[in-house]
Amino acid sequence: MELGINSFDTANTYQDGEAERILGKALEIVPRDEFVVGTKAFWPTGKGPNSRGLSRKHLTEQVNASLKRMNMEYIDIFYCHHYDIDTPIEETLRTLDDLIKQGKILYAGVSNWTIEQLRDAVQTSEQYLLNKIIVNQCEYSLLKRDNEESLLPHSKELGISQIAFSPLAQGILTGKYNTTIPKKSRATNPSANKFFHKLFNEENIQIVKRLEDIASKYDCTLTELALNWVLREENISSALVGASALEQLEENIRAVEKEVPEELFFEVETLFIK
Repeated sequence: MELGINSFDTANTYQDGEAERILGKALEIVPRDEFVVGTKAFWPTGKGPNSRGLSRKHLTEQVNASLKRMNMEYIDIFYCHHYDIDTPIEETLRTLDDLIKQGKILYAGVSNWTIEQLRDAVQTSEQYLLNKIIVNQCEYSLLKRDNEESLLPHSKELGISQIAFSPLAQGILTGKYNTTIPKKSRATNPSANKFFHKLFNEENIQIVKRLEDIASKYDCTLTELALNWVLREENISSALVGASALEQLEENIRAVEKEVPEELFFEVETLFIK
C-alpha cells in the first residue's frame, strides 16, 4: 500500500481459506475505505453436492464464510469464479442482487466467462431489474491473446470491464525462463505450476527472446513491455500480479510507471503477423 497498491484479490479456495485469513489480518490496521478487496466462489469447498457452484445456497454460505475469515463487514467485489451450467443464471444473479442489497457485497463480478455468458447475464439483469455484473477476470498477456477477437470489444459494449490475470504469463514474460527453470521458482512448485506448463513451450520461448530484443531497442525491460502492453488495452481496467518477493513487486510497479512509446507496441504487433 505504501507503493500505491490499494486492490487485493483472493478467493475462498486459495489455500482452503487461509489466503483470506492472512489478507484480512494484514489489512486490519488499514482504514476500510482505503482498499478494495475481491474474493470469489464456485470451486468445491467440500465433498457434498452443495459445496460448489453458483446456487443461492452455496453463494450465500461462501460470502458469509469469506466475511468471517477476513473479519470484514463487506466485500468490495465478489466474483463468480467460473460459469455454472447446473444453476439457472437468474438464480445466480438474483442471489448476487440480494447480497448487494444486504450490504454484504458492493459489486458483482465473474471470472473466465465467455462473451455469450456475459451477454446472457446482462440481458437477464435488465429483464428483472437486477444489479449488473460490472467486471470479468480474464487471462490476457502477450502469450495469451485469444480474448482479443470477441471478449474484449464486445464486453466493452455491454459495459463490463476486464481485469487481466497472468499478464506476465506465469512469469514467462519476465525472461527468467528463457534457458532453464530456476530452482525454487513457481514453475517447480506442483501446487502452483499447473498453468505454467501450458504456456512454457519452444514456440513461446522464441517469442519471448524476440520480445526482449525489441524491448531493449527502446530501453525497456521485458516486464515493462509486457505489463504496459496489457494495460494499454482500453477495456482492461487493471492487471493482477502475484509477487513472491518484495523486489518483484517493486519491479512490477516501476514497470507500469514506465512511459512506453507507441512505436514499441507497433513493432511488437509485427512480430505476431503470420
